[in-house]
Amino acid sequence: MKNPSMPIPGISNRTRRLIPGIRHHTRRAKFRESDVPHILKRLRSLGSRRNIEGMARFGITSRKVFGVGTTPLRNLARQIDKNHALAAQLWKSGWLEARTLASLIDDPSQVTPVQMDRWVKDFDNWAVCDACCGVLFDKTPYAVTKAIQWCKDKREFVRRAGFVMMAELAVHDKKAPDRVFERFFPHLKRGATDNRNFVKKAVNWAVRQIGKRNLKLNKKAIRLSKEIHAFGTSSARWIASDALRELRSPSVQKRLR
Repeated sequence: MKNPSMPIPGISNRTRRLIPGIRHHTRRAKFRESDVPHILKRLRSLGSRRNIEGMARFGITSRKVFGVGTTPLRNLARQIDKNHALAAQLWKSGWLEARTLASLIDDPSQVTPVQMDRWVKDFDNWAVCDACCGVLFDKTPYAVTKAIQWCKDKREFVRRAGFVMMAELAVHDKKAPDRVFERFFPHLKRGATDNRNFVKKAVNWAVRQIGKRNLKLNKKAIRLSKEIHAFGTSSARWIASDALRELRSPSVQKRLR
């Protein structure tokens, strides 16, 4: 693997000072769309075959992947100002890590429903899906609408995105009223019949996170889990049993009361 401190030729002096030392610098640089090739070169230098193999063991695969770990990727993102145009160009590159970086540096206030639908169609692994939904899409005014829209889609990672969005909203949107999450219940119930691994895990995640918001939603999520369990399929039983175990646990009940 290339020396992490090796400068990248052809990039501005200020940017060159920031990129090589990603473990040490916290200043943010003004990048341009023309800097995409240099950022990709930096990502390539941070990757390794070992990381690619390790990611694959956790179900993180893609047609184009450098094999960059989460920590250096997030450190690099912290050096880049929010930049909607740059994020769009990084996404177009098709590289897994570039798309994750795009989700980290994009500006939620500039994200449109059209962009969300365009990006979600490109999801081919759970890592990029969850990153986009958990750090970008759930911060937009369209999050609830897209969660409901996508969870009805037949494509595995588009459907997963819908349920992941529900889970992320339950965690991050502290001001949302209970009725927002109650709207998700019929969709979670239908989604529980999907036995695809990345879908059923997202359904389970959403049920658990919604049920941990407050005591009222906890009781409703427990009731929902019982209804899901009654379907009798292997995916429904797993989703419900795992959710009930956590939602009924002494630690959760103590926190909510």
